[in-house]
Parts: sequence; structure tokens; C-alpha cells
Amino acid sequence: MAAQFGRRLRKGATATTVAALVVAALSASQAPGSTSVPAGERAGEVTEPPGTPVTGNSPYFTDLPPLNTSNKPNKPGTSIDLPVVAGPAEAGIPATVLDAYKRAEETIRDTKPGCRLPWQLLAAIGKVESGQARGGRVDANGTTLTPILGPQLNGVGFANISDTDNGAYDGDTTHDRAVGPMQFIPSTWAVWGQDGNADGRKNPNNIYDAALAAGRYLCAHDRDLSVQGDLDQAILGYNRSREYLRTVMSWFDYYRRGNHEVPDGTGVLPGSGEPDSHGKGRGSGNGLPNAPVTTPPSTPETPGPDKPSTPGKPDGGDGTKPPTTTPPGTKPPTTPPGTKPPTTPPPAPRPPAPAPVTALDRLGSASVTATEGEKFTDRLRVRAKTSAGKVVADAKVQFQIIGDTAARFPGAETRIVVTTGTDGIATAPTIGAGGRPGKFMVRAKALGTTAPAVDFAASVAAKPAPAPQSDALARTSDKELKAGTGGSFADAVEVKATYKGKAAAGVGVSATMVTDEADQPVENDKGPYFKDADGKTVRTLTALKTDANGLLKLPEIFTDGNAGTYKLRLTTADGVVLTVELTVTAATTDPTTDPSTSPSSTPTE
Repeated sequence: MAAQFGRRLRKGATATTVAALVVAALSASQAPGSTSVPAGERAGEVTEPPGTPVTGNSPYFTDLPPLNTSNKPNKPGTSIDLPVVAGPAEAGIPATVLDAYKRAEETIRDTKPGCRLPWQLLAAIGKVESGQARGGRVDANGTTLTPILGPQLNGVGFANISDTDNGAYDGDTTHDRAVGPMQFIPSTWAVWGQDGNADGRKNPNNIYDAALAAGRYLCAHDRDLSVQGDLDQAILGYNRSREYLRTVMSWFDYYRRGNHEVPDGTGVLPGSGEPDSHGKGRGSGNGLPNAPVTTPPSTPETPGPDKPSTPGKPDGGDGTKPPTTTPPGTKPPTTPPGTKPPTTPPPAPRPPAPAPVTALDRLGSASVTATEGEKFTDRLRVRAKTSAGKVVADAKVQFQIIGDTAARFPGAETRIVVTTGTDGIATAPTIGAGGRPGKFMVRAKALGTTAPAVDFAASVAAKPAPAPQSDALARTSDKELKAGTGGSFADAVEVKATYKGKAAAGVGVSATMVTDEADQPVENDKGPYFKDADGKTVRTLTALKTDANGLLKLPEIFTDGNAGTYKLRLTTADGVVLTVELTVTAATTDPTTDPSTSPSSTPTE
């Protein structure tokens, strides 16, 4: 592998020179779709984004797109020979891989339209990272036929990244490796992994999953990839190399100028130009083993003004065989009588464009609320209508969260695009309230129209503080509680609530004079009692709470004329029970004060 890597480094040096020429030519042309020098490159002001890059700075294919120059300028007034794309095989992208790129672009356009992700950017990265999944060696679901692994990132010539996935993705329990057609290191995949083909799995070896994950990463931090500075930062975040940036930009421009679909397994591997006679691409790069590929037979080209034949060379001097000529006197083959020449079927008619949206009607409440940490139960809905009042189906409506809030749509998105149904209604996904109370706004806007936006007011309430807890309740004194009939207890009943050995403040407690029934005690109708604010007899008190020290002192307890042993039951809000025994004795009579025995009460004659 060292020899291969060395070859790629030498090839990279050549690539840098060629890339500089390409960029200079394209800048001079000012042609539509041309690629300029990355923002700040000449001034040295391109900064590397923070964090670990997607690939862990694994090696990559340094090959540049095939170029050819013409002696004729591409357009009048151009003073420089511009590169002309050649080698159509290099522009071929395997069918499943191409579909994955386009599907990722469509998904992100619907959910994050402000990013403006072009699928050709994914194709450019896929080309330099894995040669379009080794020329499209994927199954029908988009999973690579064999794993694509980069070299061990052990610090020897590469980054040093210890194992983060226990070998789950890369089979290496010592160090990480870049994995799959878009070369994610496991720790980055754990954050950005996606299920692009809706099979319930996030598999870095699946091109649909990997392409969508790459797109989400490139669009992070609210980047607009139509802005060169954001585009540069996104690519540098994938691999922190300015040579990498130039290489990706070269392929990006190449695919924007032209591309076509080829069958899976027939793509051209980097480092080869085209498959060799053994069906293997020459050069591996990125630590990827060579993989057998096949190429559809090519059609020989007839030398023309731009491809002159070289005298004395039977192949015309450009590697192609000369065209076969018809012997003199032989008529060229003709179409049998009655046979119509093949015709190209007319293109399918385009579906009619939806009627223009001129208004959005708010459906339901104009304001919604939720508690922090929970989800909004009310779904935001609008109906798209024309100026004639008719509903509009298939219209794109963007819902955007505006304001300082932690509330988000699914996928942690602040903007999401919804297509209206046949009833013209667009319903926003459920919003998660996040972990911060406050107010914000959700704005619904019909994209591509001048229809006024519709705003919804939203608020997140603070989560109620958890109720105080207790796991024990005890008296603060072990003194026996006694009183005579018709009086009151001299000693107050005081208890303390604790939780895990510490004082439990604010614990709710109820106190009830209960009967002796052990299984189902009920409120007693005789014996000790409390008095309410009006002085009336009550035998149950509620809404009692412990103080800051976990203490609770009950009001004065009175006795009626019934002597005996009674029970006071105290219960905390979380079910802790304490039973206190109260003893009521019959009051004694003092003979010195008993009127029946007083001398003054004796009748006199």
C-alpha cells in the first residue's frame, strides 16, 4: 500500500498544477457554471472548519477529470484556449449511485431549501472518495457488494484516531477507518448517519444512506452552497486539504458540464482512465483494493478535423482503429422494403404546472403552547388558495421557526418544507418544545410565490418543579401523649419528614383521627379533635406542609368526654404513613370543689 500511496502523492502534485491551470482558464472564461478560485485562496484566508473532518483526513483519489484543449477559442472574444471535456467514460455515473445522489438532493431541497445542494457536488466527493462506490459495485438496495475501507488511522502517515465503534462499522477494534462509498469515520457517522433508502437502518456502506448523510453534513450551520465561501468551508470540513478542495471542485465543475448514466458495475475507477484488460482499474488509492469492473464496448470514432490521422499508423494515431470501408462496386446495405426506420418516441408530456398560490389561510388556532421538554400537541396547518379561492395541490410551503428558542422540527431542523395535498392543506410536523421556556414564532410561506406569509405564535412554559419527596416520617419526641376528658393535650405533636436521610422541605401532609380498624381505618367520630378557623370540631386536616427543616407542628388537639386510646394517622403526599397514639383519661373530681359535698350546700333550718 505504501507504493500505491506514494504514486498517488506524486500524482497529486501533478494534479495541483493541472488544477491551477483549469481554474485560471475557467475564471477567464466567465462562462456559466465555471468554477472560480476558492474564496480567499489567493489571499490565504480560507480557514479550516473546527471539529473532526468527515473522513478523518483519510487519503483520497487525486485524479483530475480528463481535459483536452482546442486551438479554437470556445466563444468569440476569448483570448485563451479553454479546456474541453473529453473521455465520455469518465462522465458516466453508475445508475444506482446516480439515483442516490439525486434522491439526496431532492430530500434536502424539501427539508432545507436554503442550502441549495447540487447532486453534482455529492458526485464529485463520491468520485474522489471511492470512485463512485468502486464503479457502482452495489446491490439493488444500494449497499456495496464488499465493504469499502480506508487505511487504519493509526498516526503512521495519517491521522491517529483510536477505535470509537468497537469495530462495528470498520471491523477494527484498535483504530478507526473511513467506511463506505462516502468514507465516513465511525465517530462522524454516529452523529450524521441517515436512513436514505427507508429500510430502517443507517448503514455507511449503503450509497443512499451515505449520500444523504454527506448532504446533511455539507448543509450544516445553515450553509448556502451557492455561496463560494460556504461551499469551500463545507468541502474543507470533509477533508482538510486545499488540494482536496481543488480536486473536488474540478470534478464538481466537470459533472455540471456533462454526465450520463451507466449500468451498475461499469463505472471507471480513478487512476485508470478506463478498465484494463483484466477488468481491473489501474491504481487503487484510498487504501481500496482493486475491484473487477466491465466497460460497455466503445464505438470507434472517425478521424475528423479535431482528430487527424497520423500517416504510417494503422490505428489513426489516436488509439482507434480506422473505419471499415465498403469495397468498390459493393452497394451499402439498405433497409428491407416495407421496413420503417426506427424512430425516437416523442417525449412524455409534462404535467401541467400547479396554479399560482396567492394566499395562505391559517387553519386552527393562531397560537400554540407546550411545556419544556415535551411536544406541541397542536399541529400547524395552512391552506393554499388561488386568487379565485380554489385550493392548490402540490404547492411547496415552508414552515420556519423564528426566534430565540430551542424548539425544533424533527431532525433538529428550524425550517421544513411540506407539499400541500389535494385539499390544498399543508400540515407542519410536530414541533418539539426543547428545554428552554420562552416565546417564538412559526412562519408559513408558499415558496416561489408572492403570497403573504402566515405567522403562528408559540410559547414554551417552564416545566413545573418536581414535588418534594420523602421516604420517612417520625416524631421529634418520644414523650407519651396524654390528656383528660374535656380538655386538651399539653404537648403538641411534632413530626419530621426526611428523604434519603436529609430533611424534606415542603412535603404535603394530612392528619386524621382514625378508628382502630387495622385493615381500613376511617375517620373517627369521637375522641380527640382539632378546631377549624371558626372554632368548629374537625378530625381531619389537609394542606399541611413541612418547613425548610422538614418539620411540621400540628395545631392544638382537644378532647371530648370520651376516655380511651385513640389513633392519629399522618400521611405524606408520596404515601409515607406515621400513626401516633393518643391517650385520653377520665377527669378526676376534687372534693373541695364538688358542690354536692360542700358545707355551704347543706340545707339549713
